[in-house]
Amino acid sequence: MSEKILELTKKLLNYNHLFIKYFEEARENGTSHDFHEVIKPFANEVKIAAHEWSTLMRNWLANTSQKHLHPKQIDTTLEHMDQLSIQAFFPKTSKSRFLNANRTVEFFLLEIVKELEK
Repeated sequence: MSEKILELTKKLLNYNHLFIKYFEEARENGTSHDFHEVIKPFANEVKIAAHEWSTLMRNWLANTSQKHLHPKQIDTTLEHMDQLSIQAFFPKTSKSRFLNANRTVEFFLLEIVKELEK
């Protein structure tokens, strides 16, 4: 189970980096992508991976004692990823809120990677 969580966590980290890339492109170009052709399929892809990850994480946390990882952090990460996967494509998205959510996701996912690679 740990290997699958690690694999999915790294996949989510990759998505998190893509969010920044798409966000910067949207801000530079000032254009937004077609919702049904680009945004929705990407957001659905992220959502599927994130939900699979959250299910495995909840099981893993229930079966191991972790001092610094909590179920609420999984919920927050899931919410942020759902929002970021859509907001990344819109140039009018609040930069500070976007970056704060992105950093929160990044921090938590990296903590999981550290814990799993011990």
